[in-house]
Amino acid sequence: MAGVTVTLAEIRETPLSVDEVLAGVSSPRAGGVCLFIGTVRDHDRPAHADGAGTTDAPVAHLDYSAHPQAAEAARALAERLAADGRAVRIGLVHRVGHLEVGDVAVVVGVSAEHRAEAFEVCRELIDELKATVPIWKHQLFADGADEWVGLP
Repeated sequence: MAGVTVTLAEIRETPLSVDEVLAGVSSPRAGGVCLFIGTVRDHDRPAHADGAGTTDAPVAHLDYSAHPQAAEAARALAERLAADGRAVRIGLVHRVGHLEVGDVAVVVGVSAEHRAEAFEVCRELIDELKATVPIWKHQLFADGADEWVGLP
């Protein structure tokens, strides 16, 4: 089997394009393409709610910031997942800066010869991206409260 290509691994301040990621991971070798598109939702369960974070609160907007080496960490993650050969192409892009409800915050894409591998690697990619790449979310709620998510 030919090697896996990481076609895109970037952190950007500009709006993201799902079509760009889809085009980047598409391949005639692939029988399946899986995309995950993360958007800013209009509510969340802040840690300050009810002391246990069990009540949803309206989200006004949020701001993402990233460590200067976040793009390198994202590429290293994609390269590590590519190394096992389950995927054909892998791409990811995460937005930083000010985002409103409904804005696209992250797009990850994986193509593979078979759908099972496309789904598996895509899930691993987004889960590990959120867990390990140094990108932090400052969430602002409609009631004026705020919280940071993802800090070490």
